[in-house]
Amino acid sequence: MTIKEVGKKYNLTPDTLRYYERIGLVSNVPRNKNGIRNYDDKTCRRIEFIKCMRDAGVEIEILIKYIDLYEKGRQTAKARKQLLEEQKEKLLEKQKNINETISKLNYKLELYDEIIEGKRKDFTEVEE
Repeated sequence: MTIKEVGKKYNLTPDTLRYYERIGLVSNVPRNKNGIRNYDDKTCRRIEFIKCMRDAGVEIEILIKYIDLYEKGRQTAKARKQLLEEQKEKLLEKQKNINETISKLNYKLELYDEIIEGKRKDFTEVEE
């Protein structure tokens, strides 16, 4: 696949894909005889993993560390697992915060519905 096709598939710009190569997140991208990038399945799977992690908020530095460990082989499996467990805990905390925020928003939205429908006469503005 060309850089344009991969970018479209994963909703990434060609500049982002080149950046991932430059910083070592994606390495050894196959090229055709003219030197044009020709992404294979293995490279696309890595990009998909990186995209998933970035969309969840995992920092580039953490991904660089993870990929570096991955490329060192099986002996780094324990360290990679630990790194992923730490990221999972951070994401679970974010999820908890997001769920709390959604609950507060739902409460406010219900109040506004009651005000708009004329069911709440005790105040005209929703309390903070």
